Amino acid sequence: MSVNHADGSDSSGRANTGNLTAAPEEPGAAPVKGRGKAIGSLAAASAVDNSENSLINTFFPLIRDAFGLSLGALGIMASLSRFARMIAGPLWAMAADRFGRKKVLFIVTGLWGAWTAAAGLAPNFTTLLILYSIGVLGTVASEPITNGLLSDLFDDEQRGRAFGTVRSLGSLIGMGLGPAIALFANDPNGWRYGMFAMGGLSVLSGFAILVFVREPQRRSAVSDDPDVGRFRLADAVKLFKIPTIALLGGMLPLVTSLVLFTYFVTFMVDARGWGVPSAALLYSVFSGGMALSSFFGGFLGDWFVRRFGHRGRIMLMQLYLVAVAGMSVVALQIDWGKGIVAYVVMFLFGLIMLIGFSACVLPMVSAVAPKQLSATAFAVLFSLIQGGLSALLTLAMGFLGETLGLTQVMLYLVTVPYLLNAVYWFAFYKTYPKDVARQDERTAAVEAGTF
Repeated sequence: MSVNHADGSDSSGRANTGNLTAAPEEPGAAPVKGRGKAIGSLAAASAVDNSENSLINTFFPLIRDAFGLSLGALGIMASLSRFARMIAGPLWAMAADRFGRKKVLFIVTGLWGAWTAAAGLAPNFTTLLILYSIGVLGTVASEPITNGLLSDLFDDEQRGRAFGTVRSLGSLIGMGLGPAIALFANDPNGWRYGMFAMGGLSVLSGFAILVFVREPQRRSAVSDDPDVGRFRLADAVKLFKIPTIALLGGMLPLVTSLVLFTYFVTFMVDARGWGVPSAALLYSVFSGGMALSSFFGGFLGDWFVRRFGHRGRIMLMQLYLVAVAGMSVVALQIDWGKGIVAYVVMFLFGLIMLIGFSACVLPMVSAVAPKQLSATAFAVLFSLIQGGLSALLTLAMGFLGETLGLTQVMLYLVTVPYLLNAVYWFAFYKTYPKDVARQDERTAAVEAGTF
């Protein structure tokens, strides 16, 4: 058996051409023919969950008027989903391992939407805060569970494409949902109707998962090992002994795009004078760019690996970070008015916004983490660590926005961190190729029965 090395060649010395055909399925794995429906269902569920989380972002100007709130209240409400991601994300991952990933997704990504619908009935801000807090506990479950499913359904050469496809489809669906739901904003009580609608769609997405998603066996040479791919908090310490995983954890404070997504509509309303429905439509155009960003980003990341070896993903990530920083200045620090130019600028901004994670970060985690720790890696990095950090940033931005103004905050909490992150990524050139080679050797040894 050949083992891939850091230069992109295998142990026989031949160049790794990155064959894009499906890898042979292991005994008991989900059939290839079921993967398309699974991707579609998972993307739809992800879009609905993300739209549920962004309801507060879209309708905050109306909620602010209804209950007499300040901008700091948006930071509080928006941070709830981030804290939920940090706390509940790993718990849902553990529940999925115990009871089945498909079953847990059906309940917490689907049926849990009833709590979002109930929040639309809130008579005051306190009640809204409580009901919305319960609702977002379910919306954070899909990401860590879905990432684990995709890792089992696709091999390394196809994961960038798979992650990118799910994210792009989710963004496309969200692009349609955003302005459609925002039409309710023409009514002062429109935020209530939006919550009713999204809660109902969440329930429907759960039934789609129940019907179309097949539970794949976790990929392992030892297929009957019950611990392969399971989330275990105790394994988090082991993960951070892998230099690449430790570096990925260190760069997460500099990934501040979630803050931008949270405040986008309110920024356009307060700083640029847009109405809520038109600002939501602009965000939808931004999301359309992000959909293409994820889709083509996945292909681009796989191409960089074929062309430059494992260092290719690092190179692409640095180019991406610099591009986002530059485009954030163009899109957020310049007032482009309310005409077609503003839509074009935001679409171009979205077009580069999500390349990094689907093309670089997520496939890198899959490449260096042992298979039995893959679920733990995704949950710890992107639910526990990133969830907590983004919650604190979101909370701080609301209060900083009251003091400095949202335009200045966008510069300090979006543009500057992305530039710093581009420099930080030089550290990966030394660690990542070595970590991939080590993991490939471990996998080959396990399959050969010598590990």
